[in-house]
Amino acid sequence: MKRVLAASVLLLLLVADAHAGRLIDGMVRAVYDGDTVLLATREDNRLKVRLYGIDAPETAKPDSPGQPFGEVARRTLMYKIMGRQVSVEIMDMDRYRRTVAVIRYAGRDINREMVAEGMAWAYRQYLQGPYASEYVGAEEVARARHKGLWRDDNPLPPWEFRHAQEIGGKRRGRR
Repeated sequence: MKRVLAASVLLLLLVADAHAGRLIDGMVRAVYDGDTVLLATREDNRLKVRLYGIDAPETAKPDSPGQPFGEVARRTLMYKIMGRQVSVEIMDMDRYRRTVAVIRYAGRDINREMVAEGMAWAYRQYLQGPYASEYVGAEEVARARHKGLWRDDNPLPPWEFRHAQEIGGKRRGRR
């Protein structure tokens, strides 16, 4: 069992590395939340894309509540790219087998725009290279100007919200 798991992880890493840096064009067919979309490519493939380097507030799900600005972030991303032809620069593949990418539309870095408008955090844990300084800088400006989610005094980052939901769900499940 451990060998199968190790082989699967190794294969996933090799596939992710093989696609890193690759550019793909496609049409945005769905926006799930402020940092995840469905892309239809020219090869008629459907690709679930997680926006690289950002983390947007969670939207409500059937089994959990959403965060403040979660729905606003989703609608903002929809307005920017829904139904539009975009280019994605693949950076990685995440543990949920989503493609992690920078999305560009009309030459604009949509990931960065979401942060600059206060619709997402710069996801420092995963940021690297020039994107790190760009996205962190955009977040600091949005925070200073009280844009979007920064209107709240102390907004809860999505990774902390998800962690609290996981702990709460495990506690509720024991009863």
